[in-house]
Amino acid sequence: MTLSISLTVNGVRQDLDLEDPRVTLLDLLRERLILTGTKKGCDRGQCGACTVLVDGRRINSCLALAVSHDGAEILTIEGLATGGRLDPVQTAFIEHDGFQCGFCTPGQIMSAVGLLREDETGDDPERIREGMSGNLCRCGAYAGIAEAVQTARQFLDADETERRTA
Repeated sequence: MTLSISLTVNGVRQDLDLEDPRVTLLDLLRERLILTGTKKGCDRGQCGACTVLVDGRRINSCLALAVSHDGAEILTIEGLATGGRLDPVQTAFIEHDGFQCGFCTPGQIMSAVGLLREDETGDDPERIREGMSGNLCRCGAYAGIAEAVQTARQFLDADETERRTA
């Protein structure tokens, strides 16, 4: 039995036929759509390497069945930069040396984007760390990641102020 679903992935509508309804969103992204920026880490929803945004909210794509998100908008690390410009979070990760070995970085960036969109952090470093707690890796880059989220928050706040006054 084949199931047909539609997803909008990084702004592009994808009409997909699934032979197996048990395929995860992570496997669909990586194996069918060849969007390999989203990483398969623990495959148990514990490490956060597979974090993507679904309808603007963070999820662990390794735990999500693709079929359960029929009609959803999916944003992966590949869709974050627009018009050749990095997202403010990506820029902040570069500025604060928040890149880890590279394996966990896409999930960390997507989690940071989701966290800032959820607007639950402010600038408090402890709240940022708590908000990022679903991403397990705490290598040497982690202090830079927390600083990057603070910097991205300030940039987004300034950008919002500029839009309101324009």
